[in-house]
Amino acid sequence: MSSASAKIILFGEHAVVYGQPAIAVPVSALKAYAKVVSTDVEQFQIIARDLNDKIITFDEHEPLLRVVHLTLEHLGKTIPDIAIEVRSDIPIASGLGSGAAISTVIVRALADYFDFFLSDEIVNQIVFESEKLHHGTPSGIDNTVIVYEKAVYFVREQAIESIKIATPLKLLIGNTGRTALTKHAVGDVARLYKDKSTNTKQIVNQIGIISEKARVALENGDAELLGKLMNHNHRLLRDLTVSSDELDTLVKVATDAGAYGAKLSGGGRGGNMIALVSDEAQSIVEQALLDAGAVSVVSTILEATD
Repeated sequence: MSSASAKIILFGEHAVVYGQPAIAVPVSALKAYAKVVSTDVEQFQIIARDLNDKIITFDEHEPLLRVVHLTLEHLGKTIPDIAIEVRSDIPIASGLGSGAAISTVIVRALADYFDFFLSDEIVNQIVFESEKLHHGTPSGIDNTVIVYEKAVYFVREQAIESIKIATPLKLLIGNTGRTALTKHAVGDVARLYKDKSTNTKQIVNQIGIISEKARVALENGDAELLGKLMNHNHRLLRDLTVSSDELDTLVKVATDAGAYGAKLSGGGRGGNMIALVSDEAQSIVEQALLDAGAVSVVSTILEATD
């Protein structure tokens, strides 16, 4: 069985599309899985267990099949009469990289079936193509973090850089319960970038500066500075119109309850927010988020790295 972790963006979402740096990390507590299963039907199928056992066959309108086509091209294989069963713990359309994770496990399940090795680089290329169907003009950060499963400092069209995390950091991921398609928010920011270019470019550049400062703070283990940078990043994302009432409420509640800082994560307009917390504040902030309407709160630790 192949698996892939979810991801969260700590800093830089949306600005990363315009060449600014972003920081993202895998979330091992949430995963997608795929495996080849036996079936009596003599055709290729994808069985989506988390979509009421929806069965996907070859239909040009199904984005996941783009992943299958590209994988088979790399493998030099024709369409097999198999079924791939997919299931996921990762909420859909919530900024956690569900689409990229599912695409990743499908690619790896096919490669395993044919006993063929695909490098992470090739898997990443394939999944990025599928991200274009999901998100329009994706940055590439989702597929990069999920495929390589490591914290990264990411600048579009530049070499991937791993990030040193000096000390373990605890994050809470609060789900608003509201789904939102990333490509809509990305498209709206693109229009702002075109129509109100001077102001929007200034905001985008400020977000890039925050990401640079956050990398240094991570390397120094400075949780208080990271929290302040998260708060500033959220205000700028709100200026880009990609926040929502639910996200703003949860961010405020988290900081009022004692979090170092908080911000939306991902495409925005719904989905998830993240809060950086101390061990002492974790339970208080978690309960405050649930009381304020979060449908779930997931705790994850950014482990220290060499």
